[in-house]
Amino acid sequence: MSRIGKDLSNGLHTPIPRAQDDTGSTAPRHVSRPDKIPHVCIVGAGMAGLRCAEVLIKNGAKVTILEGRDRLGGRIHQSGKLGHSVDLGPNWIHGTENNPIMNLATKTKTEIHRWSVRGNVFDESGCPMDGKRATWFWELMWTVIDDAFKHSNNEAATISESESLYDFFVTRAKELFPIPLVDTGRGVTADQQRENQALLLKMAQSWGAFIGDPVDRQSLKFFWMEECCENIFVSGTYKAILDCVAKLPLLAADVQFSKRITGIGSQIGSNNEGCVVVTIDGGEMQTFDEVVMTTPLGWLKHNKKAFRPPLMPRLTKAIDSISYGHLEKVYVTFPRAFWEGSDPSPLPNDNYPGFTHWISPTYAADTNPHAWSQECINLAACSAPHAHPTLLFYLYGDCSIYITSLVHNMTTSSHHSALTSFFLPYLSRLPYYSSTNPDCQPLSFLSTEWQKDELAGYGSYCNFQVGLTEGDADIEVMRHGMPDRHVWLAGEHTAPFVALGTVTGAYWAGEGVAQRIIEAYGGRRRDEQTWGKGDKTAAVAAVSTTAKKPAADVEMQVKMAIIEGTTANGEPAWMDPWW
Repeated sequence: MSRIGKDLSNGLHTPIPRAQDDTGSTAPRHVSRPDKIPHVCIVGAGMAGLRCAEVLIKNGAKVTILEGRDRLGGRIHQSGKLGHSVDLGPNWIHGTENNPIMNLATKTKTEIHRWSVRGNVFDESGCPMDGKRATWFWELMWTVIDDAFKHSNNEAATISESESLYDFFVTRAKELFPIPLVDTGRGVTADQQRENQALLLKMAQSWGAFIGDPVDRQSLKFFWMEECCENIFVSGTYKAILDCVAKLPLLAADVQFSKRITGIGSQIGSNNEGCVVVTIDGGEMQTFDEVVMTTPLGWLKHNKKAFRPPLMPRLTKAIDSISYGHLEKVYVTFPRAFWEGSDPSPLPNDNYPGFTHWISPTYAADTNPHAWSQECINLAACSAPHAHPTLLFYLYGDCSIYITSLVHNMTTSSHHSALTSFFLPYLSRLPYYSSTNPDCQPLSFLSTEWQKDELAGYGSYCNFQVGLTEGDADIEVMRHGMPDRHVWLAGEHTAPFVALGTVTGAYWAGEGVAQRIIEAYGGRRRDEQTWGKGDKTAAVAAVSTTAKKPAADVEMQVKMAIIEGTTANGEPAWMDPWW
């Protein structure tokens, strides 16, 4: 069984065995009074926080959500600046089987798009590659990636922490395209084999768009933690999915916006009873029985000193060891999708390919002296009504750092001018481009700046880079959190291994922590039953107080929200504890 399979076989949200503290002893898992209805604070109203709140509310907890922004969603956010809505954060659903986010997409009728395998590749001089050759190398690249997953899963114990995925590609390129010792003039020449090796290594750079950093930073030892599955593009944006998960928390929790957290202090008494005092920017303090931190990994990295008592060294090491990516996006929209030609097919995927790659461009030395590869997806290939004359570029590593710094705080006109100059060498290679055709002139650019966003942790999502020595254990330590201090961690960085760095992972992580809190207060898992000695009246009263609404109204509204199916796992309404 694979390492990911073993992780899942214990149950998606099974707490890990008791973590050892820094003296080597086993830290006990706190259990509070089973008749007590806890007041739980969830810091962050992204996917993890909202799903955590949803499960806790369904089980009768009093829930307060403290969100630093003036909106829900965290890194899930949309913009209509281009004239149509696009996601600034996640664009994809990773995996389709037993995936609650896929279920929510179906439930909310969110449009999704499956790209064809076709792609378009421009070589380092800007010339389009032969379509068959490009497709062959593209498929070969994914074959090597699959081989690397297997190698990492089977041989992780013997792989050096200094080895990268790129190193694996170098070895495989030599095996796939061996250089003949003697050039006989017949068959494949030495120069052709060197060219093939070089091309495969250049195409391997595209892995950077998956993790937010260059392929030579991807740990081979822990590459198995990035194992891929089917990737589905959310052409209709994540808005309806987020709204669905947020419905019950908005109804029954006390959601407080613009509350930036500066301190989390645990006060523990006898028998592990205690509370957590949360300090908010400006000095306000609020006290809770439990606190769930769903802040991004990057935020934790920059705010470890916010916790009192200080974080245990092993948890600090875990937070420091797992890397945080630099993925950014640039949307560019046009009057018309000129690259489709004058008479595009009405059928999706029948026109210009969905993916375009400009590998190691040497023809843009003025704006891209490092020859960073570029890649984009063609949103005009999506199905109506989400087909737009827009290209979405994914930037990562040093390129994303450069572009984000370049345009930060620019005026609209300067922003447009700077990005036009940077992307023109690539846009001008597209079919039917003409500098005199107005259809070929960008109408608008929209670029993300997650690296400048304090609440996003100055980055995108977790990844696993060379030098990492205990990646799986680090994730498990963060997943465990500090239950003995009544402080829990949840997010895409604490997810089951199969879903790390994804929206699905954040959803599962929030759900998992909620279920562990339910257990700590004497409840059963999987929404089977509320707190051991609690009752419906007490649960409704708690939520009524939180929501500042009459108990009868809360009971009926929450019941109807649950019956409507706010969860994505298919639990029947009668399984919910209050009813």
